[in-house]
Amino acid sequence: MKAETNERSSYRNLIYTALIIVAVVVALTFPGPFTEINGFSLKKLIVPLLQIIMLGMGTTMSIKDFEGVIQQPRAVFIGVSCHFLIMPLLGFTLANVFSFPPEIAAGVVLIGCSPSGLASNVMCFIAKANVPLSITITTLATLLAPFLMPALMKLLAGQFIEISLWDMMIHITQIVIVPVVVGLILNRIFHKSAVMINRVMPLLSMAGIVLIVAIITAAGRDSLLTVGWTLALCVLIHNLTGFTLGYWAARLFGMDEQSCRTVAIEVGLQNGGLASGIAVQMGKVATVGLAPALFGPIMNTTGSLLATYWSQHPPKEIALDNTSPQSMKAQDA
Repeated sequence: MKAETNERSSYRNLIYTALIIVAVVVALTFPGPFTEINGFSLKKLIVPLLQIIMLGMGTTMSIKDFEGVIQQPRAVFIGVSCHFLIMPLLGFTLANVFSFPPEIAAGVVLIGCSPSGLASNVMCFIAKANVPLSITITTLATLLAPFLMPALMKLLAGQFIEISLWDMMIHITQIVIVPVVVGLILNRIFHKSAVMINRVMPLLSMAGIVLIVAIITAAGRDSLLTVGWTLALCVLIHNLTGFTLGYWAARLFGMDEQSCRTVAIEVGLQNGGLASGIAVQMGKVATVGLAPALFGPIMNTTGSLLATYWSQHPPKEIALDNTSPQSMKAQDA
């Protein structure tokens, strides 16, 4: 039964990745339908779509998800610290090495400063990693995002563009914290319907992300045609190096194989949707939003391949049972 669920999650994730790639190609070829309709700019849909996605994330969560902080505080601290240290610093380094125009460079830093998303939970389940740990790291990183993202962007991207610390904090709170809290409340009130909600919301989230990627790709088409392949290479290096450094950093701290895989995936996968929403709020979605838009399809492709490989090479010792209630949430994600 577990093998069937694993295969179903892997298959659905591959379809999701394929849809994102198709969205990018179609938006590059026919940008018009994804730019505006009857004078209405589709960029205005990005933030509301993100709020729906984060609402969906909230409905899959409960207070029990925070028990992981108490049950394995060291592992959670290592995972969250690695995520907010490795990826931002990598983004800053790569932005300087590739010498992108300032706003595109800021986008590379922005995706590095973002928290992980629900995709990491699904990947960890497929990879036979520590799913409860993954959910806890994702949850904590998301809740810390309104404070850490603006601070890191001010520190690392301030040399490229002007960063308003307070405005960014407010925008992230509106996009992340408010919808997640509402989702938590809905999950609490309609607990009996939680199974149905957990099945519907991930599908809506996937559809929302595909549409967001298409809109950003169309908006930034001219810039993508100029620096597209170079930026794609930069994003790929960012993603793969994140996996590698995340895994070996966890190894360095003496974590078990299952948890090392978890940290690798949590570090390498970013919430590109949130980064895109911030780019919209900054009024720079066609430039700052390009790296987050490319990061989505690339990370889903590499993440799927890595998770599938690890699923065929399970850890010798399973630290936590992936059939726990928390991990079952990830199966439905």
